[in-house]
Amino acid sequence: MKKYVAELFGTFWLVLGGCGSAVLAAAFPDVGIGLLGVSLAFGLTVLTMAYAIGHISGCHLNPAVSIGLWAGGRFEASELPPYIIAQVIGACIGGGVLYLIASGQAGFDASAGFASNGFAEHSPGGYTMLAALVSEVVMTMMFLIVILGATDKRAPQGLAPIAIGLCLTLIHLISIPVTNTSVNPARSTGVAFFQGDWAIDQLWLFWLAPIVGAVIGAVVYRYIGSEES
Repeated sequence: MKKYVAELFGTFWLVLGGCGSAVLAAAFPDVGIGLLGVSLAFGLTVLTMAYAIGHISGCHLNPAVSIGLWAGGRFEASELPPYIIAQVIGACIGGGVLYLIASGQAGFDASAGFASNGFAEHSPGGYTMLAALVSEVVMTMMFLIVILGATDKRAPQGLAPIAIGLCLTLIHLISIPVTNTSVNPARSTGVAFFQGDWAIDQLWLFWLAPIVGAVIGAVVYRYIGSEES
């Protein structure tokens, strides 16, 4: 049970830290952190939680990562449902806390976006559904390759959280303009629930694409990372 609670708190921190930076600080007058700051915030949430709870739950914080680790032979299928449930609950709690904080400012309107992921008219850069789908699949695929490689027993020990956190930062630097960057169905759900309109309608893509990308990444790493010649 402790590992499920760890996943809940870890995903809570991911949403509060990452999405919170976008909602509260990205465009703050004069000292806004911008896209670079938001990208770093997401990477730092994973890095800090990996050191805090990695030894307890593995610090997945992401249904796609859990499914990818299963596809990569690193995780038991029986653990998937409780991990995914814990992650989604943690994300929704994170979204709720963020909503309470953000709504303390006059003029706040969650329907304006609330760091939700979207495509077409709801893409930050106006990218099409196909562009969003390709972006989320490819970015999640690369994320899983990095995760599986960095946590391989042959990799340098103790440095995996840094590699994984920097990879998530890089993913956000590339794809925030396309979809606001998901690569994580729980993160998307946690804020879409409070946006409550188009974000719910488009949420299917941010479950489907990351899971597909994660499985592809796992299959690729099982091939290139095999110790067999």
